[in-house]
Amino acid sequence: MADSTLDPIERTPLGIQVAERLRSAIVTGKLRPGTALVETALAEQLNVSRAPIREAIQDLENDGLVETVAYRRKRVKPLTVREVVEICEMRQVFEVMAVRRILHHGTAVGALWAPCTAMEEAAAAGDREALVTADEAFHRTLIRLSDHQLLAQLWAGLYLRIHQIMSLRNDLEVDLADIAGNHPPIVNALEDKDVELGVRLISEHADALADFDPASIAEHSE
Repeated sequence: MADSTLDPIERTPLGIQVAERLRSAIVTGKLRPGTALVETALAEQLNVSRAPIREAIQDLENDGLVETVAYRRKRVKPLTVREVVEICEMRQVFEVMAVRRILHHGTAVGALWAPCTAMEEAAAAGDREALVTADEAFHRTLIRLSDHQLLAQLWAGLYLRIHQIMSLRNDLEVDLADIAGNHPPIVNALEDKDVELGVRLISEHADALADFDPASIAEHSE
């Protein structure tokens, strides 16, 4: 006899919904570094009370995306030049480790082709936001295939800032087709089980993120 029971409807708390909305706005560059977060204005824009806004802002402060300044005001945390450089350096360390583990364990990497295709389509359409989303899917999949839980946890926290840097950098004169085109050779190297080439390509790819003046997206007052 078939099971006729239905799963209960899950109601996501409003504070979590608001946090996700604001987090997305920050990491996609819609809310830029240094932008003031005024509870009353945000509550009006999102058509909610101030309580879930306050809760969401606290969550984002815990994520390191928001900071408290004078008179207990909140703002999107500015990116310093040092932070941009260090984030890019840590990304390279994490992803080189992932590539080495994938090749050491002989893990299949076919799952990386779907985000590659999505990036190419986004680049052709000139859709920066879709390209960043597909890029994140590629790197998240790369880390997942490495089968290292702690690495995945650390990378997930770091990638909020990587996503933000990519979005802000892509506001500059960046060729989206070049970004998309950097990824298939990495997959080919992994499928060919070429450790040296795979490590070199993922390192060059991480370096490319930092191949711009960090001050152009960092806090101007620094």
